[in-house]
Amino acid sequence: MKIAFHLNCLEQGGAERVVTNLADRFVRAGYEVDIATEWIGEDEFAVNEKVRRLVVGLTPEDEKRSRAAKFFARIRHLEEYMRTERPDVLIAFGQRANYRALMATKRGGVPVVYCVRTNPEGHYDRFSDKVQIPLLFPRAAGAVFQTAQQRDFFAPHNPANATVILNPVNPKYVGVPAPQSREKSVVQSARLVDFKNQPLLVRAFCRVHEKHPDYVLKIYGGDSHDGTRQILEALIKERGAEDFVFLMGGCDNLEEVLPKGSVFAFSSDWEGLPNALIEAMALGMPIVATDCPCGGPAELIRHEENGLLVPIMNEDALAEGMCRLIEDREFAERLGENARRIIERVGEDVVFAQWEAYLRSIVAAGGGHRK
Repeated sequence: MKIAFHLNCLEQGGAERVVTNLADRFVRAGYEVDIATEWIGEDEFAVNEKVRRLVVGLTPEDEKRSRAAKFFARIRHLEEYMRTERPDVLIAFGQRANYRALMATKRGGVPVVYCVRTNPEGHYDRFSDKVQIPLLFPRAAGAVFQTAQQRDFFAPHNPANATVILNPVNPKYVGVPAPQSREKSVVQSARLVDFKNQPLLVRAFCRVHEKHPDYVLKIYGGDSHDGTRQILEALIKERGAEDFVFLMGGCDNLEEVLPKGSVFAFSSDWEGLPNALIEAMALGMPIVATDCPCGGPAELIRHEENGLLVPIMNEDALAEGMCRLIEDREFAERLGENARRIIERVGEDVVFAQWEAYLRSIVAAGGGHRK
């Protein structure tokens, strides 16, 4: 069976990481795998050498054309790929990729599975979306969502076999032993970007620090260059927090540094299904997380059983959650140990088996070209 993934590029990001990992698992399981993108990014994930990497986007000649001509050229190139290479199924990741693939499938003749990787509210609710979704989504052979809230947003336009599959966790976060003792720190791992709302976390932690002056906040994550880092630096200076709030930058060994912290705090206003939260749970971290749309944290966390959920944009609630985990360490460690069981749902083998069974069911239903 030949599987194709289609997305904009493999630039560092959550959807791109999932595609790269899935492609690796499928080729290791003996499948033919293509990754067909619109362009090559500057800082892309590396792919298994057995995965065929193609660009199906605009040519230099296309770039000279009008915006409308470019739009149709993108669809035409994807159609040509489908007709020429004949994958058994094409999985599209991301809004524009979803629309392109579903437009191309009519002439391309390849069954398409669309995947939603973000909060639909604010991303799939413009006028153009309200026109395209009822026209295009019924063409799909399948649909994969990260949360039930995502899936339900698109009803009744989803195919009957639409399903929810969680993101797989990187194996390096699995089986890491708890430290003998934790340092007095609250930690977060997330790139510095507006919707992660790290300013909320800093303001809430300043209140925590008033009660627990021996605790510090460490935020691990690269700069998205949207101005969030500058906002945080100004806020830290304004609050006089330079000695207890630290922007740590990107980190390649989070599995070593995060478990040292006493609390993992998650402050996003919205997400798809946050990999950082999955990783923290796999590491056995006591977690307080915003219950943000489209339901990612709630898909993972059972309140007061394997973590704490608090309302979004609520400084009081986030501060209270951090204080509760700092002050009741027996409760916090119990949550952390329960959080480790997330591996039963997001383990690499578990998630791969779900994807494999789902795609095979689509091919068996009559869409594929190879058996």
